[in-house]
Amino acid sequence: MPTSAPHTAQSAADFTIAAGRLTPAKWVPSPNFNPRPDQTIINAIIIHNISLPPDEFAQHDAQGNHYVEALFTNTLDWEAHPYFKTIESMEVSAHLFIQRDGRITQFVNFNERAWHAGRSSYLAQNECNDYSIGIELEGSDFQAFTEAQYAALAPVIAAIHHAYPQTRRHLTGHSDIAPGRKTDPGPFFDWIKLRESVSTLMSR
Repeated sequence: MPTSAPHTAQSAADFTIAAGRLTPAKWVPSPNFNPRPDQTIINAIIIHNISLPPDEFAQHDAQGNHYVEALFTNTLDWEAHPYFKTIESMEVSAHLFIQRDGRITQFVNFNERAWHAGRSSYLAQNECNDYSIGIELEGSDFQAFTEAQYAALAPVIAAIHHAYPQTRRHLTGHSDIAPGRKTDPGPFFDWIKLRESVSTLMSR
């Protein structure tokens, strides 16, 4: 499947959201979504990490599809790697996935409910999937993220803040909304770098 151009070819001004879709993300619709509850206000952004197999990056199936993309579209070959048998038939998704080189794929319209958080709570509000936007970074708890990922993530978050103002000041990690159950995005994620970059973009 063709991939989008790396983020480095884009400028922050190119990141826009219209009708729940992000430009310049590649659009690959996932079947793993459902409507948000009526009158839901989107008011949080959740950062995750994912790698398939664990701690391996840029791995693709026989058709050339990234394993994470295959997982989110229910096309992962469970026989392709021993680890995949441990997650067989799992149905999950995120709104966005950012690869190590900064490429961005959108799987679920922001206005819909992606299945990324599981049982969770943020500021005493349960079921974070209902009201949050989930962003998966290709990575693990044991390795630093790339400059290309931060360069893509910051303008993405700024664009989300503009489109969904209630998300401002509500940027958090999976480990914060599901403590004890989840650890991502992990100790190598640089929250200060990200928040400073987003702040700079929002002030322009």
